[in-house]
Amino acid sequence: MKALDLDAVKAFVFIADLQSFTRAAEVLDSTQSAISLKVRRLETHLGRRLLERTPRQVRLSAEGAVFLEAARSLVGAHERAVSSFQAEQRRLTIGISHQLVGSELPSLLRRMNEHDPQLLIEMRVAGSREVMQAYDEGTLDAALVLQPENRRGQGDIVFTENFAWIGAAHWELRPGQPLPLSTQGESCSIRAAAVRALDQVGIAWTEVFIGKGAAVVGAAAAAGLAVAVLARRTAPSGTIDIGPAMALPALPSQDVVLYTALRDQRSRNAMRTLATAFKSLTGA
Repeated sequence: MKALDLDAVKAFVFIADLQSFTRAAEVLDSTQSAISLKVRRLETHLGRRLLERTPRQVRLSAEGAVFLEAARSLVGAHERAVSSFQAEQRRLTIGISHQLVGSELPSLLRRMNEHDPQLLIEMRVAGSREVMQAYDEGTLDAALVLQPENRRGQGDIVFTENFAWIGAAHWELRPGQPLPLSTQGESCSIRAAAVRALDQVGIAWTEVFIGKGAAVVGAAAAAGLAVAVLARRTAPSGTIDIGPAMALPALPSQDVVLYTALRDQRSRNAMRTLATAFKSLTGA
């Protein structure tokens, strides 16, 4: 058998991870048609169907699932070999709103490392206000945050985050009790929107848990202590959106925006990889 086309293998890995030809093309700075052609040729070369394609979904075939880890190892070895000649290790300091970071963080970091093994990432997770303050002070190379009200029209919109009332699967509100909430505190814009929506429809509420970060706020919901105000994709295992069942008001969505002044190609590619990986988690 002839040697595999590394570009085609790399395209396959990104499609498998991002579940989209379009998002893989964005990361690889290519086009959907070019990526599709590479994968078809790879499948022909291997004599195996690697991906199942439908108008709404791209998923691994059984043979594609078998091939994926070997393909990932091949791409990783190639990237490490190429980067071994890059004497300069690049450092990027990235601030991310803690409302955006859930259990998928290891997957995000892996994708960044696969993209550029010589990239040293310093990631700072804090509230959107704190992240933007650090960015304005010049201590961050990039910031990924919920769109600040005073910066409309600035930055690059990456995707729209949808928020929901997250509770344990079998959680029930005790009769006559106010809705117990788990939030990120009064400085949180999503918390403000949530309690405003409850007040407008006359639903009594009480704050029983305050934490920083989706994982912490979600833990209170998973434990059955409260209903958490969270992005749907960051909801922990064992929880569901209980809003419809309890007739709770809809929560507003918010744009997630990337701010960066970096213009060199290596940094831009890294930021595109990060943004695309986040988009894949939302299905955007």
